[in-house]
Amino acid sequence: MVAAAALAAPARLGGVRLLAVDGPSGAGKSTFADRVVEALRARAARTVLLRTDDFATWDDPVAWWPRLRDGVLAPYAEGRPGRYRRVEWPDGRPVPGEYVDVEVPDVLVLEGVSAGRASVRPSLAHLSWLPGPDAATRLERAVARDGEPSRAPLTRWQAFERGWFAIDQPHLRADTSFGAGQLGDS
Repeated sequence: MVAAAALAAPARLGGVRLLAVDGPSGAGKSTFADRVVEALRARAARTVLLRTDDFATWDDPVAWWPRLRDGVLAPYAEGRPGRYRRVEWPDGRPVPGEYVDVEVPDVLVLEGVSAGRASVRPSLAHLSWLPGPDAATRLERAVARDGEPSRAPLTRWQAFERGWFAIDQPHLRADTSFGAGQLGDS
């Protein structure tokens, strides 16, 4: 459903269809995005998957956006490949990692917290919102994924997310929205 909708929508980022998968931490966005990418590739769509986790840090949850805009989105709008520097986490601390070159795809799937932010919405072909279950369950999912040392920063992150989503309101602008346990047909 989401893959077909994205392919049916007009490209608004040069010749690229930008599909955002947004929602709070621990909501299932990564799993869902992986399924959507598989569905797009099964339809022979050249697809690039970028995760906001390649940019965000505990201390910089959303202000990193210019790096993505300047390195990937602006070049794509001009029909050129993009390049960005990934954040890596050796020893649990964020450091600048390797540069990643990204070819111009048919569809760019951008997954993660703030992927569907207001500033990118004019370029979106499709926005999917995954609210996930209650905050306590999402916290436990994220801690299970990232390890017990992440509990305190994840708790702060969730507080930030609530404020971010209250102001940015991607859930009100979503083309598709999936409730807890209902990821639907990708």
